[in-house]
Amino acid sequence: MAVAAWLVWRSGGFSQNKLALGFFLVQPALNAFWSWLFFGWRFGGWAFAEILALLAALAITFVLFWRARPAAGALLIPYFLWLVFAAALNYSIWQMNPQLLG
Repeated sequence: MAVAAWLVWRSGGFSQNKLALGFFLVQPALNAFWSWLFFGWRFGGWAFAEILALLAALAITFVLFWRARPAAGALLIPYFLWLVFAAALNYSIWQMNPQLLG
């Protein structure tokens, strides 16, 4: 992810890629918030909704990074696949443990 952001930064800096880098910076915050929702507060449904928002932010970031530098977009594909897997796990664990994850 850092290399992808660096490639976008190198292709015009923040002034030219403000939206792409802005969406990129939202992701770590969403990722950290998911951990609190799921593990800290045990809100399985809210965590699932939040990880879907994270996937949406990543999809937008992918498109914007791809436009700025295709290699930067391609570098985000493994993270996207990981998030899809994490979302499936989140949903499954939430559904199998409603007494623990309200």
